[in-house]
Amino acid sequence: MMHRLRSYMPILYWGRTYDSSAFSNDLIAAVIVTIMLIPQSLAYALLAGLPPEAGIYTSIAPIVLYAIFGTSRALAVGPVAVVSLLTASAIGQVAEAGTAGYAIAALTLAFLSGGFLVVLGVLRLGFLANFLSHPVIAGFITASGILIATSQLKHILGVSAHGHTMPEMLGSLLVHLGDINWITVLIGVCAAGFLFWVRGNLKPLLKRLGTGPLLTDFLSKGGPVVAVVATTVAVWAFGLADQGVKIVGDVPQSLPPLTVPGLSFDLLGALLVPAILISIIGFVESVSVAQTLAAKKRQRIDPDQELIGLGAANLGAAFTGGFPVTGGFSRSVVNYDAGAETPAAGIFTAIGLAIAAIALTPLVYFLPNATLAATIIVAVLSLVDFSILWKTWAYSRADFTAVVATILLTLGLGVEVGVAAGVAISILLHLYKTSRPHVAEVGLVPGTQHFRNIHRHDVETSDSVVTLRVDESLYFVNARFLEDLIQTRVTQGCAIRHVVLMFSAVNEVDYSALESLEAINARLTDMGVGLHLSEVKGPVMDRLKRSHLIHELNGKVFLSQFDAWDQLSNREVSQAAE
Repeated sequence: MMHRLRSYMPILYWGRTYDSSAFSNDLIAAVIVTIMLIPQSLAYALLAGLPPEAGIYTSIAPIVLYAIFGTSRALAVGPVAVVSLLTASAIGQVAEAGTAGYAIAALTLAFLSGGFLVVLGVLRLGFLANFLSHPVIAGFITASGILIATSQLKHILGVSAHGHTMPEMLGSLLVHLGDINWITVLIGVCAAGFLFWVRGNLKPLLKRLGTGPLLTDFLSKGGPVVAVVATTVAVWAFGLADQGVKIVGDVPQSLPPLTVPGLSFDLLGALLVPAILISIIGFVESVSVAQTLAAKKRQRIDPDQELIGLGAANLGAAFTGGFPVTGGFSRSVVNYDAGAETPAAGIFTAIGLAIAAIALTPLVYFLPNATLAATIIVAVLSLVDFSILWKTWAYSRADFTAVVATILLTLGLGVEVGVAAGVAISILLHLYKTSRPHVAEVGLVPGTQHFRNIHRHDVETSDSVVTLRVDESLYFVNARFLEDLIQTRVTQGCAIRHVVLMFSAVNEVDYSALESLEAINARLTDMGVGLHLSEVKGPVMDRLKRSHLIHELNGKVFLSQFDAWDQLSNREVSQAAE
């Protein structure tokens, strides 16, 4: 019973061995991550179209819940750029930004996402995330990064633009070019320039100056805080808010409130599909980060339990004034590099953010929106990776097509269409690749018992025996392809007396493929050609034995391809001699 409970609550496992050394390392990591998270949380709330305090609230309870139920020792959960953009896109369709309905829709979206993730975790369905191929994910994230950066230009320019797609946003910006506030532009450009400089140059500079590793990390990650403090002081000191610079304004000085998501059937129905898409994207991003960091310390994560951990985090956000969350790449890497040893670092981070929510929120009253926008732009541009285009072009034109289609659809039609298209393209890409499986005609490598492709190697062949190595599992999509290929090959040579299907790479034969094999057997029987199988894997053979194929097969099933070659080619030689 206790073992089962620990599998669902990993805190009961790592908590037993928690010591003072882990405590000090986790505490230091938490301080660094907290400093990074304060401006990030405010910025991602802005991106989601919610009040700034929602970003702080979203970064408290979800972190604690993930620490209890998650399996990664370093993953930092909270609002992230892509999920925040998806949130804005989804709830923008059902409510107007700034209204109570908008905030309730955000809670409902987090509730649905959390529930969906928990259900997947309990049912052990984490494998469903594999339906998104890496090229499609890379294309979607690249397009999302461009969309996010573009969406923040209105805050940098100080104009009231709108839109969820690239054409809409650019068109709206052009219409409002005459409304640009140049003081806001100066603040935004200076903040962005400073943050880009910090990201690329501060750490090497501090190392050259002989600063210690811990202090170097602390200062290099504190760039956004410096930008926030400097621009806030400037707006306050020079009265820039009276000159049209938009600021954060009043932020409630309180801990996250208890909230209840909207449960009306209309709202649930409108947000269900977006919630599923957000859950899948968030899970894929989170698990990728968690597995990468775990591998560095030879640890492992449980993807199915990660579903439960992320689901609990999202449910926590739904009941504490937040919006959907997932594991963030940048903050998780910072958490890892800062020395976090256990998920307790996340709990300490939540405590730090709770203190900030109570004590520091009055200090951000004069914080310009342009600074938060600059923080978002600098963060998301690291997500943009155009190298995936020429990498896939050089390796696989099908993958390249999938990447380009995902990018264009996301930019042109919005993130929800982009995600849905990404899932559809991933599935179609798999079906396309497996619909025409690689089938190689093989021959015997002289002096060995190995068989290789006759077009790649100098091998022995027989005019009467044709061996086809099937390099893919057989199912309804590709079954007919094999029928046609064998029919074509047999009619090319009248001397053919035996066809051997080498099944060493076949892991599955579904019922459609079974019927195709039966049809092939019947046709070859009518043509006076024997059909044989070789190197059939045990599980495949077990299923074939439950069918009529093995009993009606006009040939044999050979344990190895060499046995098939030895018996069939020698038989033909003997018959020719007679």
